[in-house]
Amino acid sequence: MLRWVYAPILALLFFSAMADTDKLPDPMSVTTKHKITLQGKAIRYQAVAEQVRIHNQKNQPCADIFSVSYLSSEHDNRQNRPVTFVFNGGPGSSSVWLHLGLLGPQRVVIDQDAGDDGAAPFKLQPNIYSLLDITDLVMIDPVGTGFSRPLSHADRDDFWGVSQDADSLATFIRQWLTKHNRWNSPKYLAGESYGATRTAYLTEALHNGLQDVALNGVILISAVLDFSTIRSSDYNINTPVTALPTMAAIAWYHGKITNEPELEPFLDRAREFALTDYATALYKGNRLSKSGRQQILEKLVHFTGLPKEFLQRANLYLDPTSFRKELLRDRGMAVGRLDGRYLGEEEDHNADSPDADPSGYGVSAAYTAAINHYLLNELKINSDRPYEILSMDANKKWDWHENGRIFGGFNVDVTPKFSQELRQNRNYRIFIANGYYDLATPFLGTETSFARHHIPADRVVLKYYSAGHMMYVHQESLEQLAQDIRRFILGEE
Repeated sequence: MLRWVYAPILALLFFSAMADTDKLPDPMSVTTKHKITLQGKAIRYQAVAEQVRIHNQKNQPCADIFSVSYLSSEHDNRQNRPVTFVFNGGPGSSSVWLHLGLLGPQRVVIDQDAGDDGAAPFKLQPNIYSLLDITDLVMIDPVGTGFSRPLSHADRDDFWGVSQDADSLATFIRQWLTKHNRWNSPKYLAGESYGATRTAYLTEALHNGLQDVALNGVILISAVLDFSTIRSSDYNINTPVTALPTMAAIAWYHGKITNEPELEPFLDRAREFALTDYATALYKGNRLSKSGRQQILEKLVHFTGLPKEFLQRANLYLDPTSFRKELLRDRGMAVGRLDGRYLGEEEDHNADSPDADPSGYGVSAAYTAAINHYLLNELKINSDRPYEILSMDANKKWDWHENGRIFGGFNVDVTPKFSQELRQNRNYRIFIANGYYDLATPFLGTETSFARHHIPADRVVLKYYSAGHMMYVHQESLEQLAQDIRRFILGEE
């Protein structure tokens, strides 16, 4: 009897859900055809700009995730051809930076010598450093960025968090593999900044469950893995220790270091000092002898170019934000956070921190104009919705909790996730690109993370470039980085 009572209700719910679904617009999908010459060979390819609709556990549509897939037409058997899934960080960033800066078939050209990008018109040109000849590329915009949006059965909180983000992108990747018949292809993830952090969560999310996706490798660009290395606090010693060699590099670049003609030998000595005498001095605190304190002060002056009086007032503690303001205070300039080569004119010469980050506003106008021009004119996307370059809403509301712990606290480190995957997947490899002048994710922090957790050194490739966070804005670094990633995917590293 009850089944007859419930039947109309169930039917009503079913048709109501169907009605809700019917109201949703169809996912975007536009395919265009193009050609490019890479490594001396003409490559015909399709650019598939599409939204993939994902569903929640109740099989309700919950989000449309936008991507641009670059698929070579030169390979009859795509199933064995590598595919690389690409995203940036933030959290809250679209994939525009890696898309138009490093990996995509078009590249925006800006001043490689750390000058401001100015205003339009900006130059887009074929990217002869793209890897499209050896791997198909999928540029992914996480929910809330680009053209990716939550649907009626979800809200942004369902996607804005370390675990939620990884789960939604794992669902996207599995659906993409089925739709494009690429389950048997070698698979790579490429992430920058928080995107490198994301690869750890996404590797885990893909490998777990009944639809196991084992990756061939990950490409980490300007990685942050242990967040204690970038959290400034009087009680956190990791940050000043791991930032010191980067500060040394920036001071060297701006001519504040004497009697050190070559950068890399200088940085080797800065690393050694940071991990030994400097770390010990910070741990000793007021137990450090007067003579010992004087020795540390003199070495800090040598390695950072900062005034001795400033370092005394700072009680030997190197804060990256204060360093950016203090290094060239006498010139009324601040150095960049993302890239310490960049300089910004400061209004308040007495302030403790910089007005802004010149390495951020020095490139953002070019990338914003270029991606909107490219989507409209080259990929033929005509949408009345804005392309969300960077969602500060997502960044501020991000859920950093995982399994009851606050991700980003001093005791949290995603490196063990990489260690576990290396033990469980014999083909998994890791490539890491570091910019010498990157104060957002200093290279020593990455080095110390991978030196622990029983990670085999022969399956990790560490490379360094004479630029900052987005090292590909520097021509020489772009060329070397593209070649290094190429060799990594081809198994030549």
